[in-house]
Amino acid sequence: MPLFVYSGVAGARPSTSCKTRIDEIGVGAMTDALVTDEHHALGRQGLKQAMRILLAEDDAEAAALVDQALGEFGHIVTRAATGVDALHIGTTGTFDVIVLDRMLPMIEGLDVLRRLRAAGVRTPVMVLTAKGGITDRVDGLDAGADDYLVKPFAMAEFVARLNALMRRPPITDIITRLTIGDVVLDILRREVTRGGRPVHLQPREFSLLEFLMRHAGRVVTRTMFLEEIWGFHFDPQTNIVESHLSRLRSKLREGFDSDPIETVRGAGYRIHADG
Repeated sequence: MPLFVYSGVAGARPSTSCKTRIDEIGVGAMTDALVTDEHHALGRQGLKQAMRILLAEDDAEAAALVDQALGEFGHIVTRAATGVDALHIGTTGTFDVIVLDRMLPMIEGLDVLRRLRAAGVRTPVMVLTAKGGITDRVDGLDAGADDYLVKPFAMAEFVARLNALMRRPPITDIITRLTIGDVVLDILRREVTRGGRPVHLQPREFSLLEFLMRHAGRVVTRTMFLEEIWGFHFDPQTNIVESHLSRLRSKLREGFDSDPIETVRGAGYRIHADG
C-alpha cells in the first residue's frame, strides 16, 4: 500500500529535491503539499515553531520520505525503526509530537503507546496505520493516541494534523487541581477534601463545586448552573439547583463551623477566592 496519495491539484510542479529523492528510493505518488514549491512556501509561512518529532516507522523508504518532508517544513525528526527503540527514545527524549506506526517489529505500536502512557509520557501521539476499520481506530484512541491517520494519506493533511496537535495546550498547562482556602478539588481523581478530610460528593455536586471554584470570588447565577451543569437553556421551574447545592453545602460544612459557599441574595452563589 502506498504511503501517500495525490491530491489532484492541477498544475502541480515537483520540487527538484523531492523529485530526486522519490526517484532514488522508488516510492510512488506524493501529494502536492510535499512536491510543489507553492505548498512548501505555505507550509513555512504557517509554521509557528520547529517541532521536535519522534517518527517510529519500520519502513525505511516511508520513513525517509516523511523525514524529508517534515524537514523541509522546518521540523526536527528523530527516527526509530522498532518498537523497542521507539519506547526507549520516547521515554528518555523530549518531543513535541510522536508519530507512531502501528505495525512495528519487536513491540507492536499500540503496546509501545500503552507503555509510554503508563510511564507518564503525555506527549501527543499520532498513530499511522493501514488498519482503518472502526474497531482499529477505537483501539488506537483507547490506547492513548491523540490522533489516528490511515495510510495512504495526503501530506497536506498529515502536516495539518501535526500542527493541530501542537496547538493543544501542554498537559502541564492544564489545571488539574483547584484550591480555595481549605477546600481542594482534584479534577483528575474526582476527589474533594476539606482541611485534609475527604468529602464524598455525587457527580452533580462535584460539578457544582468545580464550577464555583473556577469562578472563585464571582457570583454564579442559577441560570449559569442550569446551562453549564445540566445543559438547560430554559428554566425547568424546579428547585433542582437549590437542592443539589444544599446537599453540597451540607457535606462541606460537616465537621466545620463555616460554610465556604455564600448565598448572595437575589443574585446567586459565591465561593470566596481567599477561602
